[in-house]
Amino acid sequence: MNSEIPIDRIDRRILSILQMDGRITTTDLAERVGLSATAVSERLKRLTRDGFVRGYGARLDPQKLGRGLLVFVEVMLDRTSPDVFDAFAAAVARAPEVMECHMVAGGFDYLIKSRVRDMAAYRHFLADVILALPGVRETRTYAVMEEVKATDMLPI
Repeated sequence: MNSEIPIDRIDRRILSILQMDGRITTTDLAERVGLSATAVSERLKRLTRDGFVRGYGARLDPQKLGRGLLVFVEVMLDRTSPDVFDAFAAAVARAPEVMECHMVAGGFDYLIKSRVRDMAAYRHFLADVILALPGVRETRTYAVMEEVKATDMLPI
């Protein structure tokens, strides 16, 4: 069963513009898509209500905030059972240093993304956060030398 809610080309254009500029005024957005401000406002309400728009936020510079080192950590659990998965997921959700965590198929169980100040800070993050998570048996770390592409914009 397809759970996608149908949207038209104007909705897609609105979403595309919002991804590039979440602070655009309704009036400017309406002008760019060729509708009235009222019509665009109603579409925005519907797109938000239907879950297409999950929120708005600023993209911050990690270097300026002392989080210049990007790391990815493969995590292998000691057991793969629902109780271990649940405990791990709950603990990760409480760890503010973890930016993203994904359960993956393949040679390990989870992939974690984090930003830290430097390698010394990463050592503390590994010891105090990652290895303290329930069920962690083994980790592999990949420190990013260069970000070639980093975006959260979806192709629409």
